[in-house]
Amino acid sequence: MNKIKVGIIGVGGIAKLHVPGWHMSEHAELIAGSDINKSILENWGNTNQIKKLYLDPLDIINDPDIDVIDICAPNNYHCDLAIKAMQAGKDVLCEKPLAPNASQIKKMIEVRDKTKKKLMCAQHFRFRKDSQLIKDQSKSIGSIYHARSWMLRRNYLPVSLGFLKKENSGGGPCIDIGVHVLDLTLWFMNNPEPLSVTGVSKTELAKQSTSFSYNGEYDKEAMDVEDFAAAFVRFKNGASLMLEVSWMLHHKLPEDKLEDMQVWLYGREAGLQWPNCELIKNDINSQTHITKKIEGSLKDTIEPHAKECIEFAEFVVNDQPVTVPAEHSLQVMKILDGIYKSQEIGKEVILEE
Repeated sequence: MNKIKVGIIGVGGIAKLHVPGWHMSEHAELIAGSDINKSILENWGNTNQIKKLYLDPLDIINDPDIDVIDICAPNNYHCDLAIKAMQAGKDVLCEKPLAPNASQIKKMIEVRDKTKKKLMCAQHFRFRKDSQLIKDQSKSIGSIYHARSWMLRRNYLPVSLGFLKKENSGGGPCIDIGVHVLDLTLWFMNNPEPLSVTGVSKTELAKQSTSFSYNGEYDKEAMDVEDFAAAFVRFKNGASLMLEVSWMLHHKLPEDKLEDMQVWLYGREAGLQWPNCELIKNDINSQTHITKKIEGSLKDTIEPHAKECIEFAEFVVNDQPVTVPAEHSLQVMKILDGIYKSQEIGKEVILEE
């Protein structure tokens, strides 16, 4: 069986979690990498026994031997690289966020539709066993009319200016970690169309002289993104959502955890909590409250970043629809864009079609 050939752009960071998936896939072969940092690129090539190494990402995109481009470059390069790759005839798996704003994702969708290539955002939380258990169970709790979700850290912001400068990342925890919990929540809710957002986006703690990050020293003067954001979202189907994200918050964390990430779903028949995978409902006969664990394995046998690569290869080979379509990522970024706009104007934002 001929395997699809894969090339990665941006090998110095999250790519290390993608590589095992490409190696594990029966359908794919990782043959190339690209990075603007020569030493990082050469070390990566030696470690992974990859001989095709490109300093210019356009060279890997235009390599006729490559079928799939895996984009692990900084956020603000995602749109341009994905578009060029699809125009060159490549299918594209792109790290989150698919792009740092909704307008860029719309451009990517237009090119995807024109080229007929596959485009998927690497939202790896969807590929966890506990996430899939909740997704399956969400069908049984009735219409979900409200949800709460948060991803909160305490003194644990990324220290690289690639995350702390808006010109590189597009934003702070909204863009970095908010995309995870928001995408997951919307997926559990069956991706209702967002209507409006009331949000706040602030830098309250990170600039203080006494603040620190367990990740290491960071440039407080150069940082120009938020460290905290929150939102209330209305959907066209009448549902609502409360969202909170932060890198740095005076928040008690679960024991031995670096962050508190939770999703609560409230349906007409019952409620669900992730990641504990609990079902919350009432028994009318005994008039009691019931909370019970959902049956099923919560242990991931394959690391979720690797699993998304394995499944994307299957989608390409079998010409199947991807499980994280760009339209879902567009919903996510409409909401995150709305948070920033609402902070700017000080009131609710009605989202554009």
